[in-house]
Amino acid sequence: MTDPAARSQRQQAVADHKRGLILDAARRVFERDGLDGASMRAIAREAGYAAGALYFHFDSKEAVYGALLQDSLDRLASAVDSAVRQAAAEDPAARLRAAALGFFDFYAAHPRDLDLGFYLFRGGMRPRGLSPDLNRDLNRRLESTLAPIGAAARALGAGDEAARAATADLFGHAVGLLLLQHTRRIRLFGCDARALMAAHADAVADRLRTCGI
Repeated sequence: MTDPAARSQRQQAVADHKRGLILDAARRVFERDGLDGASMRAIAREAGYAAGALYFHFDSKEAVYGALLQDSLDRLASAVDSAVRQAAAEDPAARLRAAALGFFDFYAAHPRDLDLGFYLFRGGMRPRGLSPDLNRDLNRRLESTLAPIGAAARALGAGDEAARAATADLFGHAVGLLLLQHTRRIRLFGCDARALMAAHADAVADRLRTCGI
């Protein structure tokens, strides 16, 4: 007799494999067609499945997109946490720099994740179609990836409002530089985007250490 636990594990492994194939196919479809132009039928065709098979895993293309973005944000969080762990634990300025650069480096190394996170596929910069609950969950995940910046800012003497402002400052600076790098517009200035990001993080840390704002 087959062990029920072993059978359940095999079934879960098969389901996880199929889900991974669907998500890989969906990423290609979203890159090509954008969220608006994509369809469950197109994703199924790209994955090599019948359209109905997708509904065992996802109830809509928006749910597929959300799953891709959740995975991306989880990987981002791991990258930022790893960068902070490698920084000098006793130096909050080093932790702030590491967190900011961890965020920047992840998206610099994975530009398609930047496209995914900011809806920069065809017809981009329009976060439409995702449910309010899914949007809230994704925003919470994004906020958690930025939390180490706020924690380091408070350790440097910032109050909660100043820590939030510093987080927004570094987040916005990183996104702007990433877009310049991603589109190669940074070449207009003859600058290195990562060096600019590091310098800005150090300037924010110095300001917080001196003034707490």
